[in-house]
Amino acid sequence: MKKLFVATVALAAGLSANAASADITVYTAGPAKLIENLSVGFTAKTGIKVDVFQATTGKVMARLEAEAANPVADVVISASWDTATTMAEEGKLLPYTSPNAAHVPDFLKTDTAVAQGISALAIAWNPASGLPKPTDWEDLAAPAYKDMVTLPDPAKSGSMFELVAALDGALGAKIFDDLSANGAIIAGANADALNPVMQGAKAAVFGAVDYISMAAAAKGESVEVIFPASGTVIAARPAMILQSAKQPEEAKQFIDYMLSEEGQEMVAATYLMPARTDVAAKRPRIDELKLLAFDQAAAYGARAETLKAFAKSFGN
Repeated sequence: MKKLFVATVALAAGLSANAASADITVYTAGPAKLIENLSVGFTAKTGIKVDVFQATTGKVMARLEAEAANPVADVVISASWDTATTMAEEGKLLPYTSPNAAHVPDFLKTDTAVAQGISALAIAWNPASGLPKPTDWEDLAAPAYKDMVTLPDPAKSGSMFELVAALDGALGAKIFDDLSANGAIIAGANADALNPVMQGAKAAVFGAVDYISMAAAAKGESVEVIFPASGTVIAARPAMILQSAKQPEEAKQFIDYMLSEEGQEMVAATYLMPARTDVAAKRPRIDELKLLAFDQAAAYGARAETLKAFAKSFGN
């Protein structure tokens, strides 16, 4: 789910898969199948080839930094809205508002970024575990879940960091102290936390990215997504055109296609919430979820302190 690969997508137009001749380059955090489908559909519509680098947000940002002297990417799609905020403040983004963004709520777009789709964090529970079905975050610190819970690392997952920050405000650090005392483990990135649960070695993920678990369930995996009663956080996935883009007009066409009905239906097929409100979702949308109060700017301003407190809870 969170793997690293480079692929040139030109299948629909029957063009040569040659990175050097790609008309635009897109760097994106997963899901891999989504960018593959978007690239094929876009090439079929426009004849413009797409060179894709797909990885975690952290690896995408590291690659952008490594290429700062000789930028390659035209479009960047991140799994964390903070990426868009930071890059805009640094003057790295090209202003563009797609006509199709008219169907995207204002809080999911700026003059330099627009949501591709939205996920939320949840509990991913394995019904075959035989343990009581949890209904809220604190249930995973109960004795029944001793040594049976995983958490993504908030230092590696932007969405998990936002959940930690929101829960710190709502419940205080005690929830993480209790989880640690109950044998919960930090398992790495999002997929690293989910895999042991699907395999039956653990029973639940505290802070699972919902669309990944929903897609796994649709394929027959023993996993159920539960949105905690006390609330959760959402993670909008910003799509941005770089100020350094070599093909800015073609990049704008890609954003237009991503926000077209066809493109947003591809987003919905991955169990993400489409950014457009007029495209049907295959899962609960924002207005169907209870959200925790969360000041993103304040949270990222205190990121180092929050991560330090979280690590302390788990004895690190």
